[in-house]
Amino acid sequence: MLSRVYSAATIGVDARIIEVEVNSSGGVPKYFLVGLPDRAVSESRDRVEAALKNAGMEFPRGKITVNLAPADIPKEGSAFDLPIALNLLAVSHQINSEKLKTSLVLGELALDGKLRPVKGVLPMTVEAKKRGLQTILLPNDNGPEAAVVDGIDVMAFQNIREVIDWFDDNRTRNPLTIDLKSLFYNNSEKEMLDFDDVKGQENVKRALEVAAAGGHNVILVGPPGSGKTMMARRLPTILPPLTLQEALETTKIHSVAGLVEPGNSLVTRRPFRSPHHTVSPVALVGGGSIPMPGEISMAHNGILFLDELPEFNRSALEVMRQPLEDGTVSISRSRMSVSYPSRIMLIASMNPSPTGDWFDPSCVNGATNIQMQRYLNKISGPLLDRIDLHIDVEKVSFRELSGKAKAESSDAIRSRVIEARDIQSRRFMGVRGVYCNSQMNTKLARRICQLDENGKKLLKQALNTLGLSARAFDRILKVSRTIADLDRSERILSNHIAEAIQYRSLDREGWLG
Repeated sequence: MLSRVYSAATIGVDARIIEVEVNSSGGVPKYFLVGLPDRAVSESRDRVEAALKNAGMEFPRGKITVNLAPADIPKEGSAFDLPIALNLLAVSHQINSEKLKTSLVLGELALDGKLRPVKGVLPMTVEAKKRGLQTILLPNDNGPEAAVVDGIDVMAFQNIREVIDWFDDNRTRNPLTIDLKSLFYNNSEKEMLDFDDVKGQENVKRALEVAAAGGHNVILVGPPGSGKTMMARRLPTILPPLTLQEALETTKIHSVAGLVEPGNSLVTRRPFRSPHHTVSPVALVGGGSIPMPGEISMAHNGILFLDELPEFNRSALEVMRQPLEDGTVSISRSRMSVSYPSRIMLIASMNPSPTGDWFDPSCVNGATNIQMQRYLNKISGPLLDRIDLHIDVEKVSFRELSGKAKAESSDAIRSRVIEARDIQSRRFMGVRGVYCNSQMNTKLARRICQLDENGKKLLKQALNTLGLSARAFDRILKVSRTIADLDRSERILSNHIAEAIQYRSLDREGWLG
């Protein structure tokens, strides 16, 4: 007898429907599992047999063939335990298989029959809905994650015994539902971090406000103890809240990586990822024999913070260039190619010299010109080309540290950032893939960022006199457009250009002294 049930596998941040077929025939008891399974899938037989026996059911005898189709797609993980078990019960007439025809089934089985959570549930549920399936059966801990998708009944169970009972028509069970509005509301409590903790540094906070308003990448350059890390960690508190679409995109990535906490449904706060400087290129951008998202994708719709940028492996930094430009990470392997979104704000920090203080060649104990050059060469020009704002961070004075004046709160700054983002949303309505000023390509930037004669003269003077590179031109245009948005100005004025120019300090000739 043949039985078939639908399950799913993830490929990148998307899912593919997998047909789990089981054929049972007489003869010498044998068990075959085919369809390109990995080690975890191959070991499912022992888990399934123990779970069925402990649930009071029988493991069918005879020749059993389990096929995972399409056979050319690698299958990995333990999510196929439950569909295989239900198929075995169906071919041995222990359950009515009618409900299996319109259901997607996921779940790992413990030896006692308990259902354990699996990865990638959100993209699998989305794909099941697209395929017209009516129901998804899965572990209880994965239920809230699947329930954010409307139009499909989510049936969450603690163990396989409950699943078997559900197939009995005399037993009723209501689908799991979730209130998305209350979910966002309950996760919008006041942040523990706030910019009102930061004493002084008004110019830096202004620059970070500009960065948040336009989604611009930032590098903070200053000595140890000047507050670079402190301010970077507070940057998420002034970013606009996640929209539902952004929350779903972000949760998909975290779901595939297995980072959605059991019982949780959505990532409702912008991610803040801060990998250590020893991170490998694969861990940073993703990859592996079975591709998985890296830190740059885990920070999608949020912030990737690289503290002490020159200490990172240069090869790791260089592989970030294409994802920063395109907003996606493409990974190719012999058997598959996958893409992960990586639309992020990059926030980097570094000391101004190997000794930590601002470079002074006349200082006896300071770094030499050669040491300074070697230090800066760890960061390539093409990578700096993708960073819009270069911010000098000075040490905070005693007067500012000891002052009792209350700094501006994150909520106050965020209100201006949201207003500027709303202006950009209306501006780019209908432009695919562009949601804020930093995402404009060169052609769009030249069309949107029109300058008057005074602005053109000022920018020309900056390029020629201050030694700014040609690659800084488009960045200055985009940043000046953001500054104008914060100023509620339809036109880019000279003062907007002037402010944008001062944020390109690393492009200036003679920065080494």
